[in-house]
Amino acid sequence: MYTLESINQKVDSAIKQLDLTGEPRNLYEPIAYIMSMGGKRIRPALVLAACNLYSEDIDRALSAALAVEIFHNFTLVHDDIMDNADMRRGLVTIHKKWNPNIAILSGDAMTVLAYKLLVQVDKSILPEVINIFNSFAMGICEGQQMDMDFESDIMVSRDEYLKMIEQKTSILLKGALQIGAVIGGAGRNDVELIGEFGRSMGLAFQLQDDLLDCYGDSSTFGKRIGGDIVAAKKTMLTIIAAEKLNGTHRDDFIELYNNKSLPDELKISKVMDYYSKAEVQQEMVSIIDTYFNNATQAINQLKVSESRKNVLNQILTKLIGRKN
Repeated sequence: MYTLESINQKVDSAIKQLDLTGEPRNLYEPIAYIMSMGGKRIRPALVLAACNLYSEDIDRALSAALAVEIFHNFTLVHDDIMDNADMRRGLVTIHKKWNPNIAILSGDAMTVLAYKLLVQVDKSILPEVINIFNSFAMGICEGQQMDMDFESDIMVSRDEYLKMIEQKTSILLKGALQIGAVIGGAGRNDVELIGEFGRSMGLAFQLQDDLLDCYGDSSTFGKRIGGDIVAAKKTMLTIIAAEKLNGTHRDDFIELYNNKSLPDELKISKVMDYYSKAEVQQEMVSIIDTYFNNATQAINQLKVSESRKNVLNQILTKLIGRKN
């Protein structure tokens, strides 16, 4: 049975051994660049950890784990273009270091590389693995489009927002776990349960990220506090406030939140006052706890020994109990 540390070491070693060289250099160098940036590597670790629940031979899941990580980084390349982001993990984004056309093409090539790795899994389970992969790949595209559509909406509903973050964030964690479980030899019921674990963990993770944007410590969060407010980005905090405020207070809040001409600090201060009146922080903590508990319940039902669940419980605690 592997520890989380040994799984992370295996992932890091495998990524370093990837051959990401080739001609033309402007196609391959950006791929090597983003893959060298590091990051949490949570998704490939989930593939291997899920496989290890049912098998000691986690090397057979390594190519799929790499496929998931490359695909995840591909989505970041294209997200950065759409967001016109300057920095990623403390480094200049690909479209800024090279140009948007190169970033688009390198991102496209990363999807091909991901599939080349994915098809190395055992042929007897390949159709199921590809179906899971395709499901989250399309889901991420749907979630990203929903997120962009929200930018022009005055306000969105709770159900709409939860659907968006499930597709954009949660579905990849769910798929990574399910692919690992299938490769490890899990039964159908456990594949569904581990998928629910990933879905709930992903929702809790994104909701906590929303919460930290307003109530986190910028020195540990790694982002500017109040960035979502300045950008008028719809989050669960915004939705809760709009639900709880009444009459003119609600109208004034929505108008304020969508106003992008106010000085940043003034807007953040005024919005945070509304959040305080609506007790948004308390409700957010309660919602996050609900999804954390849902994830815990799902993993508790898996038909494996308690000791084998330790790594997934560590990842859950690391993600949801994190300070940054």
